[in-house]
Amino acid sequence: MTVRRSLVLGVLLLAAFVALGVFVSGSPGGLDSLLGDLLHDRWRGPAGVLAEAVSAVLGPVLPVLFAVALAIGALVLWRRGERDSAGTVLRVLVLLVLCRATSWLAKPVFERERPRVYPDFSYPSGHVVSVASTGVAAVVLCTLLAAHLVTVVTRVAVVSTLLCAASRVVLDVHWLTDTVGAVLAVSGVGLLSAVALRLLPPVRRGVASSA
Repeated sequence: MTVRRSLVLGVLLLAAFVALGVFVSGSPGGLDSLLGDLLHDRWRGPAGVLAEAVSAVLGPVLPVLFAVALAIGALVLWRRGERDSAGTVLRVLVLLVLCRATSWLAKPVFERERPRVYPDFSYPSGHVVSVASTGVAAVVLCTLLAAHLVTVVTRVAVVSTLLCAASRVVLDVHWLTDTVGAVLAVSGVGLLSAVALRLLPPVRRGVASSA
């Protein structure tokens, strides 16, 4: 993807995130209400136990662990004399932090209430932001340093994000749109940050000329 397309798509995704946040900042409606009624009190049963287990694994702990791994990896590469690769890993670490910060910065702005009594605001889902941020950073890292793993890592990232989103809705601590907003925010910030941090993969001349 070219720099221009990345910038345009990143801005559009962020605009969609903001628009959705403004739209849902009032009383929940539509699919949010439908799912809320359908899943009401399900979190107290077996489905809630399973969802709690998924949330414990796929949540805020992921970007923290990945950030530590990236920092250690950058240090090892630097000591080996692989300065370019170490720099790339450090820039991916910055990308991860920027993506993860979206929920910290946005929640006080939209001040959306949770489906049930729960600490902190609701939009966007911090758990989904955490998993999506880790996935984006991992895919970018593989794209630049381990291209053969991109497909597998992308699939794992997508499935993990979906599982996390489902678990938060089942637990009745997030509306569906909170999880959608999280993906929009991370995708937008991820694209814009990748441009700013020079993390976009080089475009082949043949592909660029035919686009």
